[in-house]
Amino acid sequence: MEKVIVICGPTASGKTGLSIELAKRIKGEVISADSMQIYQEMDIGTAKPNKEEQQGVKHYLMDFVSPEERYSVADYKRDAKQAIKEILKKGKTPIVVGGTGLYVDSLIYEIEYPNIEFDEAYRTELEQRVKAEGLEKLYEEAEKIDPEATKKISENDEKRILRILEIYHATGKTKTQQEVESRKNPVEYDYQVYALKWDRELLYERINKRVDLMLEQGLVEEVQGIIKRHQKFPTAMQGLGYKEVVEFLKGNTTQEEMIEKIKMETRRYAKRQMTWFRKNKQTIWLDGQASIPENIEIILEGF
Repeated sequence: MEKVIVICGPTASGKTGLSIELAKRIKGEVISADSMQIYQEMDIGTAKPNKEEQQGVKHYLMDFVSPEERYSVADYKRDAKQAIKEILKKGKTPIVVGGTGLYVDSLIYEIEYPNIEFDEAYRTELEQRVKAEGLEKLYEEAEKIDPEATKKISENDEKRILRILEIYHATGKTKTQQEVESRKNPVEYDYQVYALKWDRELLYERINKRVDLMLEQGLVEEVQGIIKRHQKFPTAMQGLGYKEVVEFLKGNTTQEEMIEKIKMETRRYAKRQMTWFRKNKQTIWLDGQASIPENIEIILEGF
């Protein structure tokens, strides 16, 4: 089987820098596995590498979806597989990079996430219930339906809570059931999976500094511009860092509260990412504090 390198791990762990240097070393091209970097106009809050930072390395599945559009895991798997084929056809090595566990798992385990027909009326009903009853109530319902899936998400993750309910409503099966059933599919490529690990306190320090930098770079202004340009409230604006700025712009929180909330939620997200990637048994863990050349050598030993 042809080899595909996967570099995953928590937010702010150094995946981007490592992947670009590795790609330069082995004539590779990068496929993003980040559910926020897919969106156009959302650059600062997603820590999307700009052209200069990409250093001439071609990147796929980044900056190509409108913030208003729905983009599912099934969409991602289809597009990522196409990108892998395109890169291999060139005689280059695909390097899948990102921290979205569902995206990574859809590839390395060949999980099929069915593109269920979107029921706009049911989604509207759920959104109205969030406003009337609170998100906690819907999280409890999702937990009763699919406890395994809810373990992997935050109680504040409205997008994924509603998705669990939508899948069950549309198919009569839980998200977890569907994943288990689809894992019987044969894996198409030899995925070599690496993840960056950090001491928790050091990682949290990096996250806090990254959030401060995003705000300095104009995260609030980025959100204002997106809201101004789109008549319909963008689905993507439910993303981490963006929804907190929206609440600030609505006057529901102070600037200090917004900053602390982004940092806190990002730290929580990083903790969930670490838990997620630890369950992938074939993952080889790299020391985030080691130099990029050191980690590249470890990857090349297995390549």
